[in-house]
Amino acid sequence: MKITRLETLFVKPRWVFLKVHTDAGIVGLGEPIVEGQSKATAAAVHDMGRYLIGQDPFRIEHHWQAIYRGAFYRGGPVLTSALSGIEQALWDIKGKALGVPAYELLGGAVRDRIRLYRGVNRVRMYAGGDEDIPAEYAEGARALVAEGFTALKTSIPKAVQIVDKPSRIDEFVAPFAAMREAIGNDVDMAIDFHGRVSPAMAVRLCQALEPYRPMFVEEPCLPENVDTMVTIARGTTIPIATGERLFTKWGFREVLEKQAACIVQPDLSHAGGLLECIKIAAMAEVYYAAVAPHCPLGPIALAACLQLDACTPNFLIQEHTTLGEGYLREPFVLDQGYVALPAKPGLGIELDEEAVAAKLYEGDWDTPRLWHEDGAVADW
Repeated sequence: MKITRLETLFVKPRWVFLKVHTDAGIVGLGEPIVEGQSKATAAAVHDMGRYLIGQDPFRIEHHWQAIYRGAFYRGGPVLTSALSGIEQALWDIKGKALGVPAYELLGGAVRDRIRLYRGVNRVRMYAGGDEDIPAEYAEGARALVAEGFTALKTSIPKAVQIVDKPSRIDEFVAPFAAMREAIGNDVDMAIDFHGRVSPAMAVRLCQALEPYRPMFVEEPCLPENVDTMVTIARGTTIPIATGERLFTKWGFREVLEKQAACIVQPDLSHAGGLLECIKIAAMAEVYYAAVAPHCPLGPIALAACLQLDACTPNFLIQEHTTLGEGYLREPFVLDQGYVALPAKPGLGIELDEEAVAAKLYEGDWDTPRLWHEDGAVADW
């Protein structure tokens, strides 16, 4: 079998779908994307395609090494995300050709079902205005629990000063407190600081949140300086999670060695693909750390994540934004907060081609920007 063509599709709301075609008629699916840099990522996919055309798609690790190491310049969000989507598609091809889910080729299932969580009402927080934000969040949390979710996540919605006023801390804690009151203690709730908070303010905010017992705090500060995250981790009882902006096993090494986080969140569409994230999970296992893959993306990315989740002993919980409705012929089905193990070959999904065709666009999507009150740029 040989690879014959790489096809990229820009799909609303902000995704890139990849089809890797072969001369055997098998088509592998992947999702290579950097949010806000769709066209750059798709271009990188086609640059890598010059090497892949004519190659045997079964030699997944070999091709990963050739693309990552053989081009001299390595890493970074665009190149690694392009490679991630390609790698997902190669596992899809291999699983389809052999008639088994990808996880069966990666050690086999270690669990019977996979727990998912979803974010609560994020958009309303960015809108501003005079809405009763805590009530909105409580309502959103109750709605998700009614759908069957046993875990939720919210986020810090606005810019945070390096040292901010006490009222701002109260403003950020109030929605989380309202959610906890609304749904009780049998549902896990996490909160994403999104790297918007300075280390000093992160410690203060974590202390204020501790009575509500978050499942974890995600990206309590920016990931570039691991020692600052260590400081935060030592200053709170809340588990710390990070990893959505880290790439490959090398990006996670220092976080784990310094025990800056006890939950790592590699994104299978950014960090290097399925096998690379299994390597990251194995590294985390040595430090008794859990894996909660990051996935605010589309259904192909989720399908790849579920393959990882199925065969990873230290898996914790899976993020998602869609179960594939309007994109997949057979969307995933939530049952009491879980989805069943994928049973079909490869990544276990088939696109609804007609529905996807109706969602194609030019690929122009910009990450929203945040600003401080004085007009200075804030970390998003």
